[in-house]
Amino acid sequence: MTAHFARKTLTTAITGASLAFLALNAQAAQTVNLGHTLSDSSHYSVGADAFKETLERLSDGEFEVVEHTAGALGGERAMIEGLQIGTVDVVITSTGPLGNFVPETYVLDLPFLFEDYDQARCVLDSEIGQELLDKMSDHDIVGLAWSENGFRHMTNSQRSVKTPADAEGLKVRTMENKVHMAAFEQMGVHPTPMAFPEVFTALQQGTVDGQENPITVIVATKFWEVQDHLSLTGHVYSPAAVLGSPILLDGLSDEERGWFVEAAQAAAEATREEVSRLEREGVALLRENGMTVETDIDKAPFQEAVQPAYEIYTEQYGSEMLDRIRASDC
Repeated sequence: MTAHFARKTLTTAITGASLAFLALNAQAAQTVNLGHTLSDSSHYSVGADAFKETLERLSDGEFEVVEHTAGALGGERAMIEGLQIGTVDVVITSTGPLGNFVPETYVLDLPFLFEDYDQARCVLDSEIGQELLDKMSDHDIVGLAWSENGFRHMTNSQRSVKTPADAEGLKVRTMENKVHMAAFEQMGVHPTPMAFPEVFTALQQGTVDGQENPITVIVATKFWEVQDHLSLTGHVYSPAAVLGSPILLDGLSDEERGWFVEAAQAAAEATREEVSRLEREGVALLRENGMTVETDIDKAPFQEAVQPAYEIYTEQYGSEMLDRIRASDC
């Protein structure tokens, strides 16, 4: 064997080994598709960025997170169904459609259940919140962490709303959630459930008069372009959930699964920080963009109007979880 041929053979072997190593590394990065329905400037996207950074760092590149914004993978209900069949890996979602899959979570959607952010976050971070996350596994969903949207407020294109009587007769888009719908029916509002990606167009075309969402969502979606009036009713605290697909997560080691939980917790923390910021700054931004904001809301009439929603809930699901939340130290 000549020296030239030996060197060529060695070079070929080294090159082949290098290519094999690179190919192996390329194969090792598993794509994790994360979806949500809000824009890439929203609080959900802030959470998604934290999830991506944390998971990719903990896994040393074993997983690569790809974020799909603005309902690119479907509405929230469709994405939750995607988790169950494995077409979506991780979803950040409101609890709006979640009760259709995990009825135990309906309790969180009861109006005026929480007094403020501190109480709501305390309950969700307690054993009560963990128990609700654990129950999701009975319905082919993995509950990774409780995140946040914020307290929900009403907007509409017709008139200022200070009392339930002012809202009577309005067609208001609500989440696909029967507890929410029952509450609005008690106020004389015509609740119109629809998937979130359809809402802006429905408001623009006058299919519905209004909608209800936290300041975070109202800002992220630029609802001021199709809504004139905002009423700070704070009628429901709206959690969000970071959910995973059992088809992905059940096949992982305990360590790998722990990375996903830690990433979800990082997402929740980042999202809550962004919600707090937008609660401080968002109302001024909405005013700057032309919305009339009613801040002097007497909540007592609203609380009285929606009280039957509690009866509807307890008749169907009992009062145990509700009583535990009310009795908690939070």
